[in-house]
Amino acid sequence: MNVALRGADADYTHGQKALFRKVTLRLLPILGLSYFIAYVDRVNVGFAKLTMAAHLGFSEVAFGFGAGIFFVGYVLFETPSNLLLEKFGARVWIARIMITWGLLSAACMFVNTEWQFYLLRFLVGVAEAGFLPGVLYFLSRWYPSARRGGIYSLFLLGLPLAGLFGAPLSGWIVHNLDAVLGLAGWQWLFLAEGAPAVILGLAVLLTLPNAPRDAKWLTDQEKVYLEQIVESEGTQAQGHSFWEGVTDIRVWLLGLIDFGILLTTYSLSFWLPTFLKTAGVSDPQRIGLFAAIPSAATLVVMLGLGYSSDRMRERRWHLMIPFALGTLAIALFPLAQHSVAMLLLVATVASGAITGAVPVFFSLPATFLSGSAAAAGFAIACSVANIAGLLSNALVGLSLSLTGDASLALLPFAGFMLVAIAIVWSLPAKTVNR
Repeated sequence: MNVALRGADADYTHGQKALFRKVTLRLLPILGLSYFIAYVDRVNVGFAKLTMAAHLGFSEVAFGFGAGIFFVGYVLFETPSNLLLEKFGARVWIARIMITWGLLSAACMFVNTEWQFYLLRFLVGVAEAGFLPGVLYFLSRWYPSARRGGIYSLFLLGLPLAGLFGAPLSGWIVHNLDAVLGLAGWQWLFLAEGAPAVILGLAVLLTLPNAPRDAKWLTDQEKVYLEQIVESEGTQAQGHSFWEGVTDIRVWLLGLIDFGILLTTYSLSFWLPTFLKTAGVSDPQRIGLFAAIPSAATLVVMLGLGYSSDRMRERRWHLMIPFALGTLAIALFPLAQHSVAMLLLVATVASGAITGAVPVFFSLPATFLSGSAAAAGFAIACSVANIAGLLSNALVGLSLSLTGDASLALLPFAGFMLVAIAIVWSLPAKTVNR
């Protein structure tokens, strides 16, 4: 293979494309499956709520707080976790994250009181902190920026797949395993969806290379090429050190964009089962099937936007147009809450347009940061954004408790998406489209 570095606008040779396919087939299956399990574990509390809240006597506010406190632990430990990943290596640290979050998620089956629920959800957040930004940073060391939109799309498919397959599975477990071996359906849910994280964590420990130079399935020439092309982009980046990543205003602006994205993503992931139940769907299995519909749309949009963004070398409009469509859908939620068909329509548009653009968004930090700065940048952007998890769950639970209408809490979320669109517009096209 010719390892000479190619220009930003040049096509890759057949051999180079074959190399990227080889890397993708080795890395993406296990990482994508891990993210699928991570997101299932993160949002299965929304399905557990269908019976767990009544079983344990939790109020709407208490359950919303317990679901949201996960993000307190997640936010506090996001950046330290990403820096430890760089120190200990991706293989060991990603495996540690998965094994500990799987064990703690399964332990939620033993919850009896609100305070036990709060503590375990907080600890699950601490354990999982750093997984998503850590994997994104890890992948940025294997692919040039022009290919990351599509690669991130493949990795982040775990998010819509968690809704497409995880939602029906969660509904089935809650409905069909209730009282089996003396355990409630929600207890089986935590056990059945926590154990795979431990198994996958062990698989990561055994198979994942830390960097191209550690991959036994690459030739020496292939290792050199991958390291050269990523390092060449690092020389064009403006920030390299941890402190440069922390102090770069663009990192914090990216965090605000992701904050807007996650306000919608988490409110739908956690509360769509409740919205559907309020609209008149009582069977947990049917709720699970209906909740999979927005995820199917998100999957298609995610792949399409990631591919189109890479092919056109354009990021800003691939974010602003979907964001505008999603914002309109969010604003229509209060008008759709009493019709299952309308509810699914606005949820599908909102999820597909906003969550579907996530891979394009995550291709941005590494366009102007590298090394420790990139690790810090990914982590800080995710840390700022995941405050949305606590806020969205608390506001939706409070709105439901005070007014009986959870959808009213989504109106401020639509307003914040307008802010996100303005921030994307302000980003310099020459940098983020590189």
